[in-house]
Amino acid sequence: MILMLDAGNTRIKWGLRHDGAWASTGALPTAQSDTLGEAIDRAQPLRRILAANVAGAPVQAAIVRAAARLGAPAEFIQARAQQCGVRSSYDDPAQLGADRWAALIGARRLFGGACLVVNAGTALTVDALSDDGVFLGGIIAPGIELMRRALDAHTAGLRVQPGEVRFFPANTGDAIMSGAAHAAAGAIERMAGFMLANGQGPVRIVLSGGAASVLQPLLAALDTAVVDHLVLEGLAAIAEEGC
Repeated sequence: MILMLDAGNTRIKWGLRHDGAWASTGALPTAQSDTLGEAIDRAQPLRRILAANVAGAPVQAAIVRAAARLGAPAEFIQARAQQCGVRSSYDDPAQLGADRWAALIGARRLFGGACLVVNAGTALTVDALSDDGVFLGGIIAPGIELMRRALDAHTAGLRVQPGEVRFFPANTGDAIMSGAAHAAAGAIERMAGFMLANGQGPVRIVLSGGAASVLQPLLAALDTAVVDHLVLEGLAAIAEEGC
């Protein structure tokens, strides 16, 4: 049994892997990282723990403590120049977030071909992966909820309130939600256009993160796939392929 951990700004996701399949998955708020060891219910001893952590040093320390409770040392991955069929074009490969790197590896393993690897979480990341496995670069923008909260914090009258995504919003709640969602979808569409203009196509959009279900209908003109645990899939590839 191998444990994969994806520690993000909002949630820590985990997956228990056995014989090349997910035995169980789960998540808890990152603010509750000290309870991670108790939250993971395993039926068999752990052989290995792989983690991608972008939530800072205190969360990393909590993962180390949880690993000690669970009986296996925690290994924290870092982006590299090349790994598991993916090559990095970053000026400093190690500067790329571990979660983005694992997601690229996961997308490569699951789909192959040219992809835009999108994580729609607290931040929106849109990373371009070429047909031959080269990470061309990517963008980082505020996620949908972060955009909404920014309006709440920095304007006099635009409070966060319930809203739906519409093409022609007729109330403030819908206008804020729609603006944030369409901005995120527009960033993805522009990156897809950049890839096509540079001879990378057809492009599949691989969506993950809490807002993936909001974005998928807005990208209906593109080939999209939602993968709930893309970072965990990348960690599984690293563990199982020994790369």
